[in-house]
Amino acid sequence: MGTLTRDHQHTATTPADDRHTPHSAPTTTPARPTTAEPTTTRHTDRPRDADGMAVAAFVLGLVGLLVFNLVFGPCAIALATLALLRGTHRKGRAFLGLTLGVADLVVLFSLLAANDTVTWQFGG
Repeated sequence: MGTLTRDHQHTATTPADDRHTPHSAPTTTPARPTTAEPTTTRHTDRPRDADGMAVAAFVLGLVGLLVFNLVFGPCAIALATLALLRGTHRKGRAFLGLTLGVADLVVLFSLLAANDTVTWQFGG
């Protein structure tokens, strides 16, 4: 048989033990204060995104010296410019990406002028 406790909650008891067991009061957690401001981290992620753009510009500019100058060069220039405009903490890397992107296009145009092709050829 069960008994009702002080909080009107039903507790089960065994027939051999028919005495009341003390029931602890339910614990409540305080409600968190609500804020009117949204919890977005848009402004703090912006330099982080710009840092990623600076690194990507550097890598694309470096790889573009060997392959796909026509594609990787302008991408490196665009990413480096965006990274600098968004205030990256890696300004040196962004400037290197910008320089390597321009170097990609210089290599492309010098290959076009020298060989009338955009491919590298090592050896004879």
